[in-house]
Amino acid sequence: MNQPFGVVYADAYALISHDQDYNAECDLLERIFQLYGNTIHSVLDLGCGTGNHAIPLAQRGYEVVGIDRSADMLAHARKKPANAGTNVRLAFQQADIRMTDLRRNFDAVLMMFAVLGYQHENADVLSALRTARRHLCAGGIFIFDVWYGPAVLHERPSQRIKVIPGEEGEQILRVTSGELDTKRQLCNVYYHLWRLRQRKLTGETEERHSVRYFFPLELNLLLECAGFAPIRLGVFPHFDQEPDETTWNVLVVARAV
Repeated sequence: MNQPFGVVYADAYALISHDQDYNAECDLLERIFQLYGNTIHSVLDLGCGTGNHAIPLAQRGYEVVGIDRSADMLAHARKKPANAGTNVRLAFQQADIRMTDLRRNFDAVLMMFAVLGYQHENADVLSALRTARRHLCAGGIFIFDVWYGPAVLHERPSQRIKVIPGEEGEQILRVTSGELDTKRQLCNVYYHLWRLRQRKLTGETEERHSVRYFFPLELNLLLECAGFAPIRLGVFPHFDQEPDETTWNVLVVARAV
């Protein structure tokens, strides 16, 4: 079993996430900036992956710094800015978000892609949250998404098979299964991915992604311990809706105090 976000997974990520509307998600982020933030000029994207939020935001005029611990994911992120425009202020850096210290502040911090859930122990969660707080002045906005505990326990993971077409005869076959570790609040998701071109195997990987799920009062406590005031918890990406036992993903907004 390979480490999460290895080279084969990273190479296939654009196809895997082809049906995710990142521009619409950035529209939502900008709406949250306007609702809850002061004037937002600079954004720190913790766990930026291949830059699918960082790059559109930079294209919209924000100064963006993306941090990720996966060199393979960042390699793809760094290939994209060449097509992002000449006046884009965008940088990527490899680092562990639990220990990152850029010694500067941003107007907003993001932690998308359920990145907080990849921190399993309370100490690791708090370290990641404190990294976000360390890079904000009082009043700055922190936005992140997590898997919502009531929905995870109600819906439970199931096996899924997805065939994803690419260009020039390329195809991705992905089989996903999962199991719950309720004592540790972890959903262990197993990915088996085959990459094919003209029906010939060009890459294969098996990865286990263990993602922690969270409950509302727990999130409030963790945020308060890290120096934040919780503002809003809504369905992601339908942020105006209240979460329930059928909404696996939620978006959280907090303010640095």
